[in-house]
Amino acid sequence: MKLLHSRSFFFVLLLTSSFAPSIARDTITPTQPLADNQTLISSGGQFAFGFFTPDNSKRRYVGIWFNNMPDQKIVWVANRGSPVINSTGLLSVTANGTMMITDTKSTIVWSISATSGSNVSFAQLLDDGNLVLKQDDINTQRYAWQSFDHPTDTLLPGMKLGLDRITGLSRNLTSWKTETDPSEGEYYLVNTDINLDLYSRSGKKIWRSAQWDGIDSRSKGLVYSKVNDSQEVSFVFQASEQPTIFVVSWFGKDQWFTWQSDSRQWDKVWEEPGDQCALYGHCGANGICDITTTPICECLHGFVPKNPDKWASTDWTDGCIRKTELDCWNGTDGFVQISGAKLPDSPISFTGSDLSFSDCRRMCLNNCSCTAYAMYPVEVGCMIWMDDRLLDVVHKDGFQQDLYIRTAYADLVQSQKSKVKMVAILAPLLSGLVLLITCVTYFLQKRKRRRKGMRNGGTNFSNAKSNESNEDINIPLFEFGTIEAATDYFRAENALGQGGFGTVYKGKLGNNQEIAVKRLGRTSLQGIDEFKNEVMVIAKLQHRNLVRLLGCCIHAEERILIYEYMPNKSLDFFLFDKEKGVILDWRTRYQIVLGITRGLLYLHHDSRFRIIHRDLKASNILLDKTMNPKISDFGMARLFGGDDTDFKTRKVVGTYGYMSPEYAMGGFFSLKSDVYSYGVLILEIITGKKNSGVYPFPPYINLVAHAWNLWKEGKALELVDESMSKSFSEVEVLRCIKVGLLCVQELPADRPLMSSVMVMLGADLTSLPEPTQPGFIKTKFSFELDQNSSKQDSQVSNDLTITLDAR
Repeated sequence: MKLLHSRSFFFVLLLTSSFAPSIARDTITPTQPLADNQTLISSGGQFAFGFFTPDNSKRRYVGIWFNNMPDQKIVWVANRGSPVINSTGLLSVTANGTMMITDTKSTIVWSISATSGSNVSFAQLLDDGNLVLKQDDINTQRYAWQSFDHPTDTLLPGMKLGLDRITGLSRNLTSWKTETDPSEGEYYLVNTDINLDLYSRSGKKIWRSAQWDGIDSRSKGLVYSKVNDSQEVSFVFQASEQPTIFVVSWFGKDQWFTWQSDSRQWDKVWEEPGDQCALYGHCGANGICDITTTPICECLHGFVPKNPDKWASTDWTDGCIRKTELDCWNGTDGFVQISGAKLPDSPISFTGSDLSFSDCRRMCLNNCSCTAYAMYPVEVGCMIWMDDRLLDVVHKDGFQQDLYIRTAYADLVQSQKSKVKMVAILAPLLSGLVLLITCVTYFLQKRKRRRKGMRNGGTNFSNAKSNESNEDINIPLFEFGTIEAATDYFRAENALGQGGFGTVYKGKLGNNQEIAVKRLGRTSLQGIDEFKNEVMVIAKLQHRNLVRLLGCCIHAEERILIYEYMPNKSLDFFLFDKEKGVILDWRTRYQIVLGITRGLLYLHHDSRFRIIHRDLKASNILLDKTMNPKISDFGMARLFGGDDTDFKTRKVVGTYGYMSPEYAMGGFFSLKSDVYSYGVLILEIITGKKNSGVYPFPPYINLVAHAWNLWKEGKALELVDESMSKSFSEVEVLRCIKVGLLCVQELPADRPLMSSVMVMLGADLTSLPEPTQPGFIKTKFSFELDQNSSKQDSQVSNDLTITLDAR
């Protein structure tokens, strides 16, 4: 009997060889012990219980797992700290209420005792996954002992996490030591009065949930609630449909998984920490984190960085200090409101319906030690903070609470003066704007009526639909003559670049605004559908790390997109040129990596629609004047919503060197296809070399293979672009290389989501999972294409043969 593990980021344990033969019972009695080669099955067939061996070790454990699933997920382990070694075991129950595991020498390696005075007749595996010691009545709900009171790394529906105030029993989750070692690991999850907190063994807090509001929550088929009364503090959830589990992973993540019966696999539906802002106290004391901004950390109102130099270098650990000291005695302090916040850690809570909002505010204002307050529903009441170190404040969509920060009078006045000044400036402007809008509206309506009579073959783009949406495209339409004038009639000297889609020109509008004009060629690989798709996709996007579409133009056979102008062109302009590459020092490259990560995270998780880009590459990363990266070219992108997670297409489009194996070989694309392209891009940024280049070091067929071999040999730093010399952080470089290799793993399930990537880029190198061998892709035309340096990145379709390199 052998237990293997998958190579994905959550450890789903696969039992590849058969388990011990099951027996037609769910109980163990003093006269019927459980032998090493036997397995109990619960009455409904949901769970199994017996001995197992992880990996290739000779250690035997007793555990509970889901029955009749190809991925046999272990959910509880009895003897995680005391396995049977080099021997077979026996599990038995005695009449005095002791359950024990013995080896072939009858040595007791593990045992538990039932409640004092219990007369136990048998142990029974219930169909909810609970192993219990019971008395004679098989139907009784009174248990002398139950495994639900002693969870390991997994919480099942109905299992409580927290403290029993009557007995003092504390139910926590503790991770496995490794993917295949069930002994107690580095991370554990505890349930406090108002939070779930994830810690490392050193006592460092890794993550905490938002404060509980006392209301049952429903999400993705789950109902979860928390109890905090005189008898217990408990967190519990119920699954309405498919089997569901909550796991503390061996690498320090809280994860929800649900079983998908159609695909017959576990699907990860939630994970924390999911981004950098979810890491506990990421912005230090009195800082606030917002993953959608750059930089993601700011000081709370009335505070300034404690160490400005470190803060400017994105090291926020020192946090912020007050700009002006509070003046409690004269009663001049006030409050600044922060909406949509994850409240600071460790408040003092006052429960009671008699405390109104004004009462809560007054209580804080009258206490000179109070630094902030918030008002929760009546189940929690007024919350105040007494420490001048407000920790782990986060602003994020989905958080509903308002936080009120105590602020000195001088900082309040400065804020009010700024608002008054802004109103004074905006008032006349707004009046003029109303008049202007009225005039413009009249003009546009008149022009629209005039256009209806035009017979020049033009297209009214407001009626053009994307295949993914039935909404009209609401984006400015430019006259063709305006674009001609802006580009000096598409003068060759104004060309910024050229590809399979056509040519991009630099232009300038009448108001001196610089623009980039993408003019699709008549033989462009991007047809009218792709053109409409790009407009539809990018019109819905607003993010600092995505290029902004200013408008479009359709005139006769002309199809033109107008973008904001990027003065530093695209990433490949610098990256693959030895002379220009010196401009990209490590700090610049690292910020480009972070910017691309944030942009792709927005596309995959945070935008209105989930979007798969399908053509992520260096030439589609544009750089503004401060070298801030912006993802561009959405002609191949696909929108999807709801529970859709992947697609299959007969037409494989993209760029050689960046396509994932499953997409190139079978036309399957998903979020993980973009993750693969992202991984390739990270390796290119570090090395300054193209993935599709020819590598004269057999058997390396591309950069990915070269990087993988150097990583295995412990020589990963040899990948670093020589133009950076030694002026780089070895820790950051090695972390990025490891993340890149994790992203290009062959199986999509093994690659992380972008939410996990964002966390990995700020995590300790040793805490990251080890990558497995990537999928090496090559085409029979690859070397001919790569050797001609004058050719553009080649786009491929399904008529190009693509094969996986032999292992």
